[in-house]
Amino acid sequence: MRRSFAVRAGARFTTALLTGALTALAASAAPAARAADGDKGFTIEDPRITESSGLAASRQHPGVYWTHNDSDDGPYLYAVDGATGKTVARITLAGVGTPRDVEAVSIGPGNEIWVGDIGDNLGGTWKYVWIYRLPEPAELVDRTVKATQYVVKYSDGARDAESLLVHPRTGRVYIIDKKEDGGHLYEGPADLSASGANIFKPVAPVDLWATDAAFSPDGTQLAVRGYFGGISYAWNGGKIKREGRLDVPLQRQGESVTYSADGTKLMYGSEGAGSSVVAEDAPGGSGSASKSPSGGGGSSASEKGGGSSGTGGVTAGALAVAAVCAVLLGFRRLRRRG
Repeated sequence: MRRSFAVRAGARFTTALLTGALTALAASAAPAARAADGDKGFTIEDPRITESSGLAASRQHPGVYWTHNDSDDGPYLYAVDGATGKTVARITLAGVGTPRDVEAVSIGPGNEIWVGDIGDNLGGTWKYVWIYRLPEPAELVDRTVKATQYVVKYSDGARDAESLLVHPRTGRVYIIDKKEDGGHLYEGPADLSASGANIFKPVAPVDLWATDAAFSPDGTQLAVRGYFGGISYAWNGGKIKREGRLDVPLQRQGESVTYSADGTKLMYGSEGAGSSVVAEDAPGGSGSASKSPSGGGGSSASEKGGGSSGTGGVTAGALAVAAVCAVLLGFRRLRRRG
C-alpha cells in the first residue's frame, strides 16, 4: 500500500544505512551474483522489479522463478530465468481488482499459480484480503491471463501476513500471519469459494516473525523464513513438528523463500532493485550431505537454546549490524502504522 512521505523517507534512510553496513558481510555470505545455474543463486536484473516480495520455483519451466513486487505496481507476475536473472515473461492478471499489498506466490497442483494479496501494513485492520489463482502459461511470453479471485477472512480477526503456501499434493491453501513474537499457520477450506468469504482458521503455532514460507516439492517439509533466521518443520499431516533451524543468509531485507524444483535447495530472496536470490542446501537435500534429515549440521543443527523467538540460523555477521537492524525494525513498525 502507499506509504506517507515520512515513512518512505525513513525507509530510504534505513536502506542506505543497511546497504553500507552489510555490503562486506553480504559479499561473503552470498554466492556469485550471476551463477551459471538457477539453483546456485542469481541476481534479478529487471529494473521493474524493485520490491520482490515472493518467490516460487516453476515445475513446468525448470530453472524459472516467479516473483512480483510488494505494492504500488499492478496485477503483474514476472517469470525470471534463474540462469541469467533476466525476466522472460510478464503476466498481467485479468479478472481481479486492484492489488493492495501482494506478499507471496506459490505453485499448486496442476501447475496453478497462487498469489497472496494478504499483506496489511496497517497492522491488521482490513476486514478481508484476497488470493488469486491462475494457470501457469505453457509458453513464457508477455500475456494477459484470466485469474480467479478469492476473498479471505480469518476466524480470529484481521491480521497482517506475508506467507501463502499451497500443498503440492492436496492443493489446500495455508497462510502464516506475521507477528514479532510468533504467529500461526492458518488453514483454508478444502475448496475455496469464489462467491463468498473463505474463513481461514489457526491450526498450529509458528515460532517465527514470518516473512515467507514454502512446501518442499513432495509436501513433507515446511520451510519458514524471517528477516534474520528460519525454521524447518516436518509437515506431519498438518500437525507441524519443528525439526531444526535453517541457514538463512544475511540479506538487506529478507522477504521470500522457495524450494528449488528438485527440492535440494532453498532459494532466499530480498527486496530492492537488483536484489539477489541466494541458494542454500535444503535440510535432507542431496546437496546437504553434512546435515541430518532434521536440518542438523552447523547453525541449523541445534535446537537447544532455540527459544520461541524464532531467530534460528542467525549468523555472527548479524550481530555486527544489530544497531542498524534495530533502526530497520523501528521503521517497519512506523510503516505499518502509516
